[in-house]
Amino acid sequence: MDVVSRSVPVATRAPSGETNAYLLGANPAILVDPAARTDALDRLVAERNVEHVLLTHTHPDHVGGVESYAAETGATVWARYGRSDRFHDATGCEPDRTFAPGTAIRLGDERVRILDAPGHAPDHVALEAGLDGPILCGDCAVREGSVVVGAPEGDMRAYVTTLRRLWAIDPPALYPGHGPDIDAPRATLERLLSHRAERERRVNEAVTAGAETLEEIVDAAYEKDLSGVRDLATATVVAHLEKLAVEGALAWDGDRATATAGEGD
Repeated sequence: MDVVSRSVPVATRAPSGETNAYLLGANPAILVDPAARTDALDRLVAERNVEHVLLTHTHPDHVGGVESYAAETGATVWARYGRSDRFHDATGCEPDRTFAPGTAIRLGDERVRILDAPGHAPDHVALEAGLDGPILCGDCAVREGSVVVGAPEGDMRAYVTTLRRLWAIDPPALYPGHGPDIDAPRATLERLLSHRAERERRVNEAVTAGAETLEEIVDAAYEKDLSGVRDLATATVVAHLEKLAVEGALAWDGDRATATAGEGD
């Protein structure tokens, strides 16, 4: 399946300040994550018969061009089932149809299959382009660095499960929402899983050593200057604390953390 992309500048804290918009197929085609209108994306859209508009998720750095491109092309606008209100609030556009994990959208003789991919956002999906084809993974993965999975939007348990599911599928490539294509998916997914495991270990060790407040835990879990990103680090630590609490590794009441019985002995 033909897959092309254009990087779209966005006025958010997205990595590199740009979001990747994708066109799947040509006639017909699916437009994915049009974060804003640009001349380059306009030309790409004009060259194809865009029949569908989808989002991997409804964060602000992925949605800015949905309403305009849908009106211009007359495309069917899709939202995740059960998340139509969230979609409308983010895009200003009422969806025409809804999808669920497993939904297949036909493009001539080919199809795009919707995969469940929560974690970074509760409505997050990925799109498999063709049978055993590459996967548009949105903000599940990046080739360099890491993905913010921050509470209250982020769910660390779900995110780790999503990474493992993508690893098991083993696609030929991952096309991320930000940055360059990922041509070694399993190596990248293993790196991201290792990064999350290491951060979780530091958070758990901080609590075991006596850190209780969120500020104390953040300082212990990050051995670097957090100027300009402390809010993101804090939200990430909360997501890790929530995961560890559900798993019984520690107690977290939203304000203070405590080690469970037996920890630190």
